Amino acid sequence: MRVVGGSSSHRLAFAVARELGVPVTPVSFEKIQGGFPDGERYVRLTDDVRDRRVVLLQSTHPDGMVVELLILQDALREGGAREVITFVPYFAYGRQDRVFEPGEALSARALARAVSAGSDRVLTLGLHNRETLKHFTCPVEDVSGMPAIARHFQGRVDVVVAPDDGAVRHAEEVASALGVPWDFLEKTRLDALTVKLTPKSLPVAGKRVGLVDEVISTGGTIAAAVKELRAQGAASVIAACLHGLFAGSALEKLQACDEVACADTLEGPMTKFSVAPEIAAALRRL
Repeated sequence: MRVVGGSSSHRLAFAVARELGVPVTPVSFEKIQGGFPDGERYVRLTDDVRDRRVVLLQSTHPDGMVVELLILQDALREGGAREVITFVPYFAYGRQDRVFEPGEALSARALARAVSAGSDRVLTLGLHNRETLKHFTCPVEDVSGMPAIARHFQGRVDVVVAPDDGAVRHAEEVASALGVPWDFLEKTRLDALTVKLTPKSLPVAGKRVGLVDEVISTGGTIAAAVKELRAQGAASVIAACLHGLFAGSALEKLQACDEVACADTLEGPMTKFSVAPEIAAALRRL
């Protein structure tokens, strides 16, 4: 087995390879003569993959990483790879998983089909809605990254809370791994940027709270949750997610947290723990 990392998952690819004890196939992303002047992506494998089983790691954010993933798949096929396993740590467009208004695209389906075309098998991690798996046209599996959050919380939280009912399964999984109680806040979204939380009688007074979700985008939901938890007497609040997008002023909104942490599915300043062990374990099972 060989591991290939795209631009969006370069460090994670090396971490996964170390976990598996396999080599990383280097990729050149620029032509010697200066690359394409119009900004188009370029990839070139700099090691032999013929007859190899290859794991391609690439998150599909931002948009250019989708194109890069597709041409990396093509380079692997052109290089004679025996099997291409595409692992997408963060599957962008997964939140557009149904048609909300007439004329919209079902973006999750479109991307699932595109990623499937160059893959013998696809794995995702922390997919927004597992119903999206039915849109892939090759064998597919979604891997949980919540054990990584549990490791980050170990010994630091007394209760795990989901900011809304959509994250309940995540809070339950993390709390179960830690052996602590869990609960959730009821959320009503007023508009794209504003949410209202209905107060609940959570046992958080004087407690260290771990707030869990699969993705933090604008930070509005988490910020509102922190405000409510503080009002109910929480001693501290750590917010953790798998996929840290932190769009716009998200980090400014989250200053009320004692800590904000995300996994290395998207590499950034808030990346504080790795999902490499979860990815490696999933690949060993294949």
